[in-house]
Amino acid sequence: MSSAGEWVPLDGDTVLTDEGFIFNVFGYEHPEKRVFSFLKYIPSTFRELFNVSFLDRKWKYGDIELFRAEKLYTAGNYREFLKVFKENFPRYVYFCPFRRKEVISVPLDCIRRVFTPRNCLKNLIEKSDRDNLQNAALDLIRLISDASSVPMEDFGIHGSVALNMHSDKSDIDIVVYGGQNFRRVEASIGELAGEGILRYIFKNRLDYARKFRGLYRGRVFMYTAVRKPEEINVKYGWHYYAPVRHVEFKCRVKDDSESMFRPAIYEIENYSPLNPESALPREMVPKRVVSMIGCYRNVARRGGEIKVSGMLERVESVLTGEIFYQAVVGTAESEEEYIWPI
Repeated sequence: MSSAGEWVPLDGDTVLTDEGFIFNVFGYEHPEKRVFSFLKYIPSTFRELFNVSFLDRKWKYGDIELFRAEKLYTAGNYREFLKVFKENFPRYVYFCPFRRKEVISVPLDCIRRVFTPRNCLKNLIEKSDRDNLQNAALDLIRLISDASSVPMEDFGIHGSVALNMHSDKSDIDIVVYGGQNFRRVEASIGELAGEGILRYIFKNRLDYARKFRGLYRGRVFMYTAVRKPEEINVKYGWHYYAPVRHVEFKCRVKDDSESMFRPAIYEIENYSPLNPESALPREMVPKRVVSMIGCYRNVARRGGEIKVSGMLERVESVLTGEIFYQAVVGTAESEEEYIWPI
C-alpha cells in the first residue's frame, strides 16, 4: 500500500476510496489529480443505489461489507454506475474534454489506500502467517518465474488475494510487468501445461485463444500483462477522440506487440467491411483495433485474422494535427462490440 501522492497509476492498480468503494485503475492515460477507473466492489451501505444484478457472495475489507456486480464490463452497467455517481457522488464524474463525454474518474484526494500488484506480492512474500491460498499463489509465481527466467520483481498479484479479503476458493490473479516478460511467461506456462504440472482452463473460444486461465494444484489462476513505465508511449491530452459510426469488418493483425495490455492494441491491415455501412473511403480505414475490454486482450497474434464489431473513431494529435482512424471495442455505447479470432 502507498499514498496517492507518490503513486504513478498503472493499469490494474486498485484503490480504496473514502466512501469504501474499491476501483481498479484502467489504462495509463489519466488527467491531473484524477485516475480513470472501473468500479469493482460496492459497500453494502450503497448497494440499493445501484440497479444491477449482484453476485450472491459478500466480501469484507476490514469492517466494510462489499458486493460486486454480476457483470463488471457491460455497457449497461457502466451507464448505470455513471448515473448513480452523477446523482449521488458527483465528484467521481469527470467531463473529458478530449473525448467530449462524462466518464467515471476517481479524484486522488478521495483515495484512502492504493494497492499495486508489485507491492502486494512483496507484502505477501514478507508475510509470516500465510494461509493455504497465499502459499499456493507464491509457489505458482515462483514456479513460473523459474521456468521463464522472469525475475520475481517483475511479477505482482492483484484481486482479492492482494487485498487480503479472499476465501480459500478464490482465484489467483497474477500480473506480469512488461510485454517481453509476458511473452516469456506465456511460453513457459505452455511448457508447464505440456508437462502436466498445470493445465489450461477453457470456458469459451476466447479462453482458448488467450490461454490466460489455468489450474494449479486445484487452484484457478489467471495472468495478465501490465506495461512497465518505460513502455507507456502516450499521455493524457495528446489526442482528441471523436466517434464516427459503428463498423463491422474482418482484417489481419499486422502487429501484436501491444495486444496483451489493456487497452489492447492490434495494428491491422486488409480491412474488409462486412456490411455496406462499414465500407469506408481509404483515408478513414482504421489502422488499428483498440479494446477497452480486458477479455479481448491477446486473442490474436501477428498474421491472424479477426472479426471486429466496434466504433470507428477519429483520432487527432493535439501536438501535430495528424489524423488517423481506429476501431474501438468497449465504448459503453453498445453490448454488440467484440473481437473474434477467425
